[in-house]
Amino acid sequence: MNDTNDRSAHGDRRESHATTMPSPQVPHPSLPSPWAPPVDPDLLTLPPWTDDPSPPIIWSAAGTDSGGGAGLSADTRAAAAMGVHLCPVVAAVTAQHSMGVNAVFPLPASQVRAQLSALRQDLPPRVVKTGLLASAATVDALLAQIGDAPLVVDPVLGASAGGAAFCDDTLLGAYRHQLIPRATLITPNRREAERLLGVASGQLPVPELAAMLRGMGARAVCITGGDDAAQVDGLSMDWLDSALATGWIALPRLSGRDGATPHHHGSGCTFATAAAAALARGFAVPDAVILAKMLTWCALRDGHAAGAGAGPLRPDRRFVEDASAMPVMSFDDETSPDRATLTRWREVLWPSSRRATPFVTGLYAITDRPERVTALALSGHFTHLQLRIKRGLSIDEDALRAAIREAVRDMAGRSATLWINDHWRLALDEGARALHLGQEDWSHLSAEDREVLQQRRGRHGVRLGLSSHSLWELARARGVAPDYIACGPLWPTTTKDMPWLPQGLAQLRWWARMAGTPVVGIGGVLEERQWRAGMAAGASAMCLVRAAEEMVANGRLR
Repeated sequence: MNDTNDRSAHGDRRESHATTMPSPQVPHPSLPSPWAPPVDPDLLTLPPWTDDPSPPIIWSAAGTDSGGGAGLSADTRAAAAMGVHLCPVVAAVTAQHSMGVNAVFPLPASQVRAQLSALRQDLPPRVVKTGLLASAATVDALLAQIGDAPLVVDPVLGASAGGAAFCDDTLLGAYRHQLIPRATLITPNRREAERLLGVASGQLPVPELAAMLRGMGARAVCITGGDDAAQVDGLSMDWLDSALATGWIALPRLSGRDGATPHHHGSGCTFATAAAAALARGFAVPDAVILAKMLTWCALRDGHAAGAGAGPLRPDRRFVEDASAMPVMSFDDETSPDRATLTRWREVLWPSSRRATPFVTGLYAITDRPERVTALALSGHFTHLQLRIKRGLSIDEDALRAAIREAVRDMAGRSATLWINDHWRLALDEGARALHLGQEDWSHLSAEDREVLQQRRGRHGVRLGLSSHSLWELARARGVAPDYIACGPLWPTTTKDMPWLPQGLAQLRWWARMAGTPVVGIGGVLEERQWRAGMAAGASAMCLVRAAEEMVANGRLR
């Protein structure tokens, strides 16, 4: 066979593989980032990260693992699944296997410095991640070369399998006084957090440990809980403390064959590298942590044996569209989730145990004029209507109550569902059966109010919709187990002044795949082609705000 025919044959095989295994759906950042170019909101799919012609560059200063499980070996696998280019900076050489670490050999600082200097000349990083550093001199060398690049610190203080010590008092001091104050994100497990803070095991709850580490200067802290035996209820929970979002992030706790511990060697390295890679792709810290949780969970589930002990994780690029890997997240005040909350999370994460309320697909009109509710309903175009009156100086509680009462009365006996935005107590008092809340509105409710709302849902069939604008907000909304989750803004909109980028059809499609509950698209829907495209992308309903009246007047949009 000549070269031309050979290339043709290989091309045919690649095409056949692409047909049977399409590229994974990927999300894009929801907040502006210099590293994330604007996304055309009309695109239905985005290029997979692993096809990036110019992948972001990250550095990892860490140790080698002669057993191929942890350290730079794990970092390289996680970076490949995220589609970033990882530059491995060897800080230490270990003699280890799957049962433990026999010896650790820190590289001389001059050798670490030479590696970093060479990279600085040609391969500057978007993000730098640290693992096993083994000496305080390595910390000095690293910080002198990374400039202002975001820093993700995985404080490797010892091996989970046991063996040689990784961190003496001098290096511990360097973590406390040099690395943590410089860190964009630090990802210790509970034991590592306690050692960094110098507190006894079990003395303080995880959220307090994270707050103390942030008090030392870290801009964000995620204390991972995959190896925390104190966690129960079949959940693996990490605690994130950051400026944008704080709370528990939960997925089902995995077990290996016959209930044994799964192959987890290198899980901490994998998590930190995935978070660094997501930051390099322009995702905000909470979204980067959500993606790291997803990748690590899938890689842990798919881990394999390599020796007599715990084997390595096996990351794969398709983690990003695995709906079973989409976590739930708590709100920042839910530091100790109660039994009802944990039960609800388990029902969301194991959906076969939960019966969803039917949601009628179609168009969803939003108005702030109660007198227009009847006309919108009678038009026959809308299966859902929302009365959205924002509380302000121009309307008092009596007027709000009267407006809600009028809307509820006018919708009695009609097939369309009436949703009342925000004013949930007034709405319930006036007989409303469906509520919509923004995440800020839900977060401002007291624990008692949330319990009342959930009880009304369980006992009286009250329905609830929640807004979401980012990956972490999607995870939070899932934790509440609403009847639908709104995704927006899909296109640029002036209806609200928001920091969020347009989500677009590709993001809507990803939301619909991952949410585990009906998704409603909203924001900037002004043309018929937009709402039809949104429904084709997987939305259960598409919202019209300003365009709703045009639909009533003309029977269609332009």
